[in-house]
Amino acid sequence: MALTPIQRKHLEARLLEERTRVVDALARYNRATRDTVQQEPGDRGTDTADQELDVVNAARETAELAEIDAALDRLYKRPEEYGRCERTGKPIPFKRLDLVPWTRTCD
Repeated sequence: MALTPIQRKHLEARLLEERTRVVDALARYNRATRDTVQQEPGDRGTDTADQELDVVNAARETAELAEIDAALDRLYKRPEEYGRCERTGKPIPFKRLDLVPWTRTCD
């Protein structure tokens, strides 16, 4: 079943909300990295594990941001493709899209 205009508006808002969350998280990682670089060398040792976690999280968030932007692109430029499974061509259930609005597949 195709998405209703109300569902599309809701999913657009969800994508924009998630995009803001990811951009804010990436800004925090960038600030943390900048702050760490400015620390005294002796203070840096204790932060190594935190830095590694930040790098992993930043990479994950960057990939997620790319998926969110791709979903927004589909929603705006190719709306017939948004909400359709790339594998089967079937509509992705609204509940799944609401949870992960950038998803490309049914599962």
